[in-house]
Amino acid sequence: MEAFLVSTGIVALAEIGDKTQLLSLMLAARYRKPVPIIAGIFVATIVNHLLAGALGALITNWLGPDVMRWVLGVSFLAMAAWIMVPDKIDDDEADVAGKMGVFATTVLAFFLAEMGDKTQIATVALAAKYNSVILVSLGTTLGMMLANVPAVLLGEVAAKKLPLRLVHGVCAAIFAMIGVLVLTRALV
Repeated sequence: MEAFLVSTGIVALAEIGDKTQLLSLMLAARYRKPVPIIAGIFVATIVNHLLAGALGALITNWLGPDVMRWVLGVSFLAMAAWIMVPDKIDDDEADVAGKMGVFATTVLAFFLAEMGDKTQIATVALAAKYNSVILVSLGTTLGMMLANVPAVLLGEVAAKKLPLRLVHGVCAAIFAMIGVLVLTRALV
């Protein structure tokens, strides 16, 4: 259960102000159809994060526990720094599908935008740390939904009122704390 809860919390915080959250805002503003957008976000995220979680599990099996501890610790510290870099989204990422429909456009755009994104990399690291692909993937997907559904439903109003720098700082501090705890073997 810890894997699920930690994954949910970390990704929900990390997603605030992330390019996929910006994509959610853009899709909501462009199509004004929240149900297919939310469904598309869910499908794209669960598939993407299951693949990322499987990669994390494979990495755990390939590396020994000492090497894995260092890889995870440094990965979490790197994520802490990366979270402080603001994201932007290109217009082509928001309009990748033309006439495919709102749901298919959202699935494709969101899946592609999530490739190599902070939350996908966090999913790999969390799955490697907890060695639980399903719980981590479900947790990270819930975290994505907690951050993106309000973005779709409330749109730009919420985006303008959230103190993004503070949210990013809190999230970066959590990642840094986990990295230090992993490196000092307090959290293995």
